[in-house]
Amino acid sequence: MKFDDILSKLGEFGAYQKRLYLLLCIPAISVGSFMMMLIVVMETPEHRCKIPGYENDTYAVQGHYHQGLINVTIPKSTDLTKKYDQCHIYLYNDNYNDTEHNNENRTLTECTEWVYEQTTFTETFTSKTNLVCKDALKTSHAQMIFYFGVLLGDFLFGVIADWVGRKKSLYIALIILIASSFAVAWIPNYVGFVILQFIIGGTSHGAFVVCCVLGLELVGPTKRVWVGLVIQGFFATGLVYLAGIGYFVQQWQYIDIAVAIPCIFYLPAISGNRLLLIPESPRWLISQGRRYEANNIIRKAAKVNKVVLPENLIDSRTTERSPQGQIWHLFTSKVFLMYYGVTMNSGNIGGNFFLNFFLFACMEYPAYAIAIFFLDKVGRKKLHCACMILALYPLTLTLALIGKLGASAAFGIIYVFSAELFPTVVRNAGMGTSSCVARIGGMLAPYIAKSGSLVGGNFGKALPLVIFGAFSISAGLLCLLLPETLNQKLPDTLEEGRRFG
Repeated sequence: MKFDDILSKLGEFGAYQKRLYLLLCIPAISVGSFMMMLIVVMETPEHRCKIPGYENDTYAVQGHYHQGLINVTIPKSTDLTKKYDQCHIYLYNDNYNDTEHNNENRTLTECTEWVYEQTTFTETFTSKTNLVCKDALKTSHAQMIFYFGVLLGDFLFGVIADWVGRKKSLYIALIILIASSFAVAWIPNYVGFVILQFIIGGTSHGAFVVCCVLGLELVGPTKRVWVGLVIQGFFATGLVYLAGIGYFVQQWQYIDIAVAIPCIFYLPAISGNRLLLIPESPRWLISQGRRYEANNIIRKAAKVNKVVLPENLIDSRTTERSPQGQIWHLFTSKVFLMYYGVTMNSGNIGGNFFLNFFLFACMEYPAYAIAIFFLDKVGRKKLHCACMILALYPLTLTLALIGKLGASAAFGIIYVFSAELFPTVVRNAGMGTSSCVARIGGMLAPYIAKSGSLVGGNFGKALPLVIFGAFSISAGLLCLLLPETLNQKLPDTLEEGRRFG
């Protein structure tokens, strides 16, 4: 009897699976916050050069005398979207405190100190370490390194989960995540900061992929859409939480700590074998030939679901160990560039930073609801293609929100679609490796988002989203080459995977 056949007797999504699935969804809140954390803590506030000799200089104008000093020492920006030249200052041979300078005696030079606008953020890591002007790309480097960490984490924890089990790999990821997420709030320098962000990226999203796969393996075919997409709603809640914490706290270290604290409470949920705690995946145990352990979990589930199962539910044929495969035999490329790119660009669209971020986060809820409603009616690949094309060319806030809706729906759909394509013996590794390719998009996204500020002007604001839109429509069309998985049993062996579709 195959595991999907067992689920038809146990209940495709009974009370036991619902409890476990809820526990698996809760960590996704923190993962959502971590995945977009750098957009907040490395936001570059409006800034200008610090006036030399003026100890209490601030970005906000303090009065007429202060305004006069700004007028004679800070050049006007050539970019119409900015108030001041952000990297240069006029130096004079005479007294700095005199607001009546002779322009012939001044020299334009690069500055080494800055003051920052503080109405949105009291302090970000960018303003603390002055990652502006010639160091401005370091913010994109940090985000690229973070997503490179996600790339390696997805691959490593995917392989580990198929090797030692879903539960152990999740436990390892969470322990490392807790340590690194607290440590980063006290790191004093850029190098240490990006190293810890690299670790956070790998462990947080590595844990998320394991949760997605474990949740999917617990339920029957007719409920896979729900479990594949509801967890994405918890991910979106993490974005809403991050927007709220950022708005009220406004200081990067406290934002980091506020996101790290909930992770401490996830460990007890996977540290035991009681009914309400997370067990190993019985589907994975069966694929490994571990009949006794799988049977115990299934019997516990039957007790909670209030069903009676036959004694010979699992036999030697069910638990015949499947041959292990090479992950590149099942490699499938997915691109998430649009999803991350639109969110990263939220600060460049205009208006309040946190309001934009909050609105982008909220668009995920209707996106996943739409996906849940249509996935079993339209099919995976057609709906994914349509959502990716919907994400094309969001050039204003309203259109950007529509684009985010399409990108978010596509993001959720592809998690369901990918997990259904891979057989059990390499499902987690397959998901992890596919997610590695997605991280290429995540690594490129901060540079594309930054391209707008490098180009400048109104065209610069539109440029990143035009690029994201072009990638989006290409990815949507390419997914039509994949087989449809609607109403299909999950493949368990490599041979079933090869025959699939």
